[in-house]
Amino acid sequence: MTRTLIVAAAKTVDAVGCQQQCRMLEDRIRSLGLRIRELVIEPLSADWHSPEPEDHFRSGCAPIEALARARELVIGGERAVLIRGEDHIKSGYERDERLRLMSVYGPDYPLTKAYTDLAGEFLRRHGVDADLFREISRALFENYKLSYRNALAGDFSPEALPDERWYRPLTPLFRGVDCANPLVDFEGRLLIVDERLARELGVALETSVEIRAVGLGRLDADGPGHIEHIAGYGHLREAYRDCCEAADLDFAARFRAGEALLEAYTCYPVVPMAFLLASGLVDVLDDIPGFLEQHSITITGGMNLGRGAWNNPALNALISMHHRLLEGPERLGMVHGNGGLGYRQGVALLESAGFKAG
Repeated sequence: MTRTLIVAAAKTVDAVGCQQQCRMLEDRIRSLGLRIRELVIEPLSADWHSPEPEDHFRSGCAPIEALARARELVIGGERAVLIRGEDHIKSGYERDERLRLMSVYGPDYPLTKAYTDLAGEFLRRHGVDADLFREISRALFENYKLSYRNALAGDFSPEALPDERWYRPLTPLFRGVDCANPLVDFEGRLLIVDERLARELGVALETSVEIRAVGLGRLDADGPGHIEHIAGYGHLREAYRDCCEAADLDFAARFRAGEALLEAYTCYPVVPMAFLLASGLVDVLDDIPGFLEQHSITITGGMNLGRGAWNNPALNALISMHHRLLEGPERLGMVHGNGGLGYRQGVALLESAGFKAG
């Protein structure tokens, strides 16, 4: 089977960053007389409730769904596929317009309320109380902070963290720091080609990342009327299982052994909690605080700190994961995507192309 390789990954956040290397490779591909199939992550301005046009993807799971489609296209004979997302959340919208567009379940049912209701049903299913949920939420944010410090390294300063007002409760279950909807201008690109084209471009395997497998799970419907079904997260377990089975790899074992990286989706604490359970990284909710003391579940600081606008956090994570895998020492990485209130789930497993985990 054709290996599907990410040969370039680039982003700018609030105009910081550079996409030149990716764009130069795109130009070289076109100079060879080859087309590049483009898959678009739609911005906030796209009508949330309208059908998705061909090769367009919407929701927080969109980048993982686009990655699955890119892999499918390359295996099917496309030579090059570009996944791109652009959304200027900070500068491209007036505040009232931004709030209106983000009210995807109506003006009287904000996302904070929707996720509070979802978390309540999730807790009921697992037989635990709100105190434990808040304890785990605090442990999650401390985990993100450590990853964020490590990602920034020498560039980190305390001013990069939220100020004290964001640590106050917004709902009975969430503080401001627990609710992630980054107010940033984001642009990101992933260039994906077959192995033969990578060689023609002179791109070494050691500077490429393979899309080893992608698993997707989707329920028939989203929104407040479907919370009970979403909160079971069976479709997340299915996505994770399908990804690992396709790769013939026990990711949880590799991650616990310190041989792999993870970027869980962290929009609200219930989502990474569900991922940790669905993946088998923990057996019960009570185990999460102890697990988090030993393992970082993001490489960026999550959506809460690492930032990626509206439908683009998983694209931001895929780009960051690409670079981390090339820097080492880990050679495996998993990225999770969560769409809407959670009715779409996606899991992608990436591997340094010059390395084979087996």
